[in-house]
Amino acid sequence: MTETVSQALQDRALIEEATRKSGLIWVRGTAGPARALWHVWHDGAACLVGGGSGEQPLDDLGLTDGGPATVTVRSKDKGGRLVAWQARVHEPAAHSEAWQATVEELKGKRLNAPDAGTLTERWARECRVLRLEPTGGAVQRPGLMPDDAQAAPPLASPAITRRPAPAALPKLLRRGRRG
Repeated sequence: MTETVSQALQDRALIEEATRKSGLIWVRGTAGPARALWHVWHDGAACLVGGGSGEQPLDDLGLTDGGPATVTVRSKDKGGRLVAWQARVHEPAAHSEAWQATVEELKGKRLNAPDAGTLTERWARECRVLRLEPTGGAVQRPGLMPDDAQAAPPLASPAITRRPAPAALPKLLRRGRRG
């Protein structure tokens, strides 16, 4: 029994420390593939905002209030998967006390907001603010990783091209080095 309690405390510490230090987490809800999302660790949960114009997409992940999610966190040092954990999604009501506290933390980390002065009003009107609260120990951690790589192909995007490089490109690159 003591070993189980000790492992649960170690898992909880690993989840919190790794998630707090990582700039991105990969979140998988009940639908769609896992998606990399920026977040803030606040009050025992990974907090994120998205779904509105100019914010990260959340709509296709199947994240519903009270529903499950799986969060994967990379190592800050090596960049590889460090820990994965199950979460319960909580969506506080706009302008509630929990929403205000979460938004204050998120607002401090939101980079390059086009409307910094009215950011919270836009989030209340257009976006979803979510808290991903851990529901137990780590499902993956050092010593408890799956045998396969779990690599997935990149999501389809108009930014991805599969055309050959133009024939003149090597010549143009050489010319640039001389000048």
